[in-house]
Amino acid sequence: MPSKPLSRRATLQAATATISLPMLDAMVPRAAWAAGAVPDVPARMLIAHFGTGMNIRQFFPKAVGADCDLPRIVKPLEPFRKRMTILSGLQLEHGGGHTGDYSFLTGTEGWTSAGIKGGISADQVVAKQLGSATRFPSLQLSIARGTNFGNQGLATLSWSENGVPLAAENDPHVLFSRLFQIDDIREARQRDEGFRRRGSILDLVGSQAKQLQSGVGQDDRRKLDEYFTSVREVENQLQRDIDWSTKPKPEPNLSGIGDYSRSLTPSSREFDYVEYQKLMYDLIALAYNTDSTRVITYNVRQELSGGTFDAHGVSKGFHSLTHHNNDPKNLEELAKVDEINMGFWNQFLKRLDGIKESDGRSLLDHSMLAFSSSAGMDHSRDKLPTIMFGGEALGMKHQTHLQLPEKTPLANVWHTMVDRVGVKVEALQDSTGVISELV
Repeated sequence: MPSKPLSRRATLQAATATISLPMLDAMVPRAAWAAGAVPDVPARMLIAHFGTGMNIRQFFPKAVGADCDLPRIVKPLEPFRKRMTILSGLQLEHGGGHTGDYSFLTGTEGWTSAGIKGGISADQVVAKQLGSATRFPSLQLSIARGTNFGNQGLATLSWSENGVPLAAENDPHVLFSRLFQIDDIREARQRDEGFRRRGSILDLVGSQAKQLQSGVGQDDRRKLDEYFTSVREVENQLQRDIDWSTKPKPEPNLSGIGDYSRSLTPSSREFDYVEYQKLMYDLIALAYNTDSTRVITYNVRQELSGGTFDAHGVSKGFHSLTHHNNDPKNLEELAKVDEINMGFWNQFLKRLDGIKESDGRSLLDHSMLAFSSSAGMDHSRDKLPTIMFGGEALGMKHQTHLQLPEKTPLANVWHTMVDRVGVKVEALQDSTGVISELV
């Protein structure tokens, strides 16, 4: 054990290559080992969304507690029953219909007749406090690229402090390149020139805007304050880009990982849904394992649109299936779609559980994971299909199936996750507090 610990981001450098090192015991201060302390392992958070609900008749167990029988849709998660909790009784106050995704992580009114009212999403509350430690404060993954703001079926789940939707990426090739690809010398020079150009533009408009402040009314001053806040956010991101631009990107362990060398999106000519989901979930594991980010959202299925692919082997789109009219075929196909999706979650949880952290516990133990929907059965805003996973090293005590009081705010789930990853907030949206039965 060296007397002076190695940097957490220590690297090996040669004339033409740089390799980032994994977390080593030697990176922990010697005094900490002598005192019996364990290495500090970062907490991670993932929130996933399955738009347009699920067939809850085959989702919620009939009994509560750790010994309940898991119904068909969640049966693929059987190996993790002691490390997960299915939550009954949840409601999204402004959910249901086809626009609940606007409220899913914000708890705001979202889509209204007077316009769209956004607010900061729960993941960004965490990213504001934990994001400075990683290259990417947060990542937004989705089955669709961009935001689709103003239309039904949002692409993204994440909203900034100013209520601006953050664009999502749906191509695993693009995401992998962003996380791990090393720029060549020419690209690095262009990037640095871009940094300087952006900085000078910000200085210019910031100076001009401040000159207006003394000569306008109260409402305009409020608007200018909001503008300055936005400018400061861009300036902070600019400074982050500059700070991280000279630090080598990590080299991930790609054993058992798929091919990220080509673009693959639902619009691709030979799109393979099974391959796509494996790539996306493996990418989340890689991002966490390399500490590239600690906060991720994944919009697995958009509200209203799409939702089924050839791999599901069903007769129509997911939204059409939700208008089932109690037709046994429609209900069967609804359950089949998400039974397949839970199979991907089983593989994802196995991968996280197979990655060991420096304290001897798994990446799953140090991650707060959850999925839910902005709609229940028949586009309702209650009985939301929701499961929380992992986080045992963060103080979670899972129960397999927990019945909460009816109409418990969905924000209570986000509040619990935010709390467990170490971010303390006095209030979060319409939450009535952390779910005490789980901590």
